Amino acid sequence: MSGSCASSTRIAAIDDEHDPEGSSTAFERAHVAALLAQTRDHLADLDRALERLERGDYGRCEGCGEPIPAERLEVRPAASTCVRCAAARPR
Repeated sequence: MSGSCASSTRIAAIDDEHDPEGSSTAFERAHVAALLAQTRDHLADLDRALERLERGDYGRCEGCGEPIPAERLEVRPAASTCVRCAAARPR
């Protein structure tokens, strides 16, 4: 009996691509990878904002040179453009 139990454990460990309770392991891994990529991008944006702060450019739009409203910077501290220039930028 104990050999049968060990065998079923090995089979369960091999078949990790589908969880009968929900989404596949591959989907979950892809989701976590996407979250990590977003976090890395956000950290890079914050690093660039710190560089602008050190240069004295923080809070100025990189597109038009006008001040970025404080409300936008409060919501998006790493913003490098005003709302108008951000909306005009192709996605």
